[in-house]
Amino acid sequence: MKEIFVRIPEIKFEGSESKNPFAFRFYDADKVVLGKKMSEHLPFAMAWWHTLCAEGADMFGSATADKSFGARKGTMEHAKAKVDAGFEFMHKLGIRYYCWHDVDLVQEADDISETNARLDEITDYILEKSKETGIKCLWGTANLFSNPRYMNGAGSSNSPEVYCFAAAQIKKALELTVKLGGRGYVFWGGREGYETLLNTDMALEQENIARLMRMAVEYGRKIGFGGDFYVEPKPKEPMKHQYDYDAATAIGFLKAHGLDKHFKLNIEANHATLAGHTFEHELRVSAMNGMLGSVDANQGDMFLGWDTDEFPFDVYSATFAMLEILRGGGLGGGINFDAKTRRPSYTYEDMFHAFILGMDTWALGLINAAKIIEDGRLDAFVKERYSAYRDTDTGRKILSGDCTLEELAERARGLGKPRLPSGGGQEKLQALINSIIFG
Repeated sequence: MKEIFVRIPEIKFEGSESKNPFAFRFYDADKVVLGKKMSEHLPFAMAWWHTLCAEGADMFGSATADKSFGARKGTMEHAKAKVDAGFEFMHKLGIRYYCWHDVDLVQEADDISETNARLDEITDYILEKSKETGIKCLWGTANLFSNPRYMNGAGSSNSPEVYCFAAAQIKKALELTVKLGGRGYVFWGGREGYETLLNTDMALEQENIARLMRMAVEYGRKIGFGGDFYVEPKPKEPMKHQYDYDAATAIGFLKAHGLDKHFKLNIEANHATLAGHTFEHELRVSAMNGMLGSVDANQGDMFLGWDTDEFPFDVYSATFAMLEILRGGGLGGGINFDAKTRRPSYTYEDMFHAFILGMDTWALGLINAAKIIEDGRLDAFVKERYSAYRDTDTGRKILSGDCTLEELAERARGLGKPRLPSGGGQEKLQALINSIIFG
């Protein structure tokens, strides 16, 4: 196989003092942190769409990057060239997983049978590369938002014919996920929402989405898919209001439709901020409900109100994210770089620099989170803050659920003015975090 990234070596760990732009400074795959290798804590994945397909085009300008990889775009030769490029790219970075949508792998044909034939051919080729390299599929999904037929949604479409096409794409994507040994299958409701309630039957749309997801679970288990199903929350874009607005909304939807036993969440950092939350908030909500599954690692620009999908460089955010992941028992899925280089960063070298940045950022997050856990003072503070619920008769009675509103009201009458504990020591804890990270 012809080498594509000829000027770029395999990326090795050289330590924080290294001046080599093609080296990791903090990501040391074999370094043991809290009893596990860093590579086990951080199962990184490459997003097929941004890495191998996105060319820097936006609504104001055409493409700046060449992702042809020496082949004519739209052909099966191009699809195979992307496979060659992707596996070389992942090998050189030491990344062991990839994620994909169906139409990332091949160009969609006018006839779905032809599309499926192309998908069969390309996944045969991917499977060969997987066997050669040990690089595996993290998760797959169907693109149910780009084609004009999905202008009004897929599961939420007002057209039964479009609904059938969505079902057909999901069926095939599930088959391919099983074929490639994927650990998960994702539902991202790209257009599962509405622009205006004036023309929307919200109850019907949500019920139809749930029906489609239920059918997918049944079929997936039938054909031997033993991985996790995921919902990836996002509040808006491209629809004005999407039904999987945030983690809490998605969990509520899954529970309301009896799907919570089958699904976990795939949490994206940039989607969290679009919903008005921090990344760690969405991770905490998922974990406390037993539904933390996988992660899309990126970040947004706080000055821009859309999904910019930047490579993560905010070490504080990565630290707090890893703190939630470690406390939640780790990920059953992985850490997918659903991120793209900026439009002027159009070279192959820029692609590698972006992934080095992201992987080093998350490695720092892991290192810092482990320090915080091992230090113990943060956890001790939180435990002490709520100690009255364990250490007093009233607190224990409340936690046990063995009390009535009348009993508590009677106790309040005998208290006089209640004692007010500190508001929470926020500033003290923020200083503590800084001292642990930088001390």
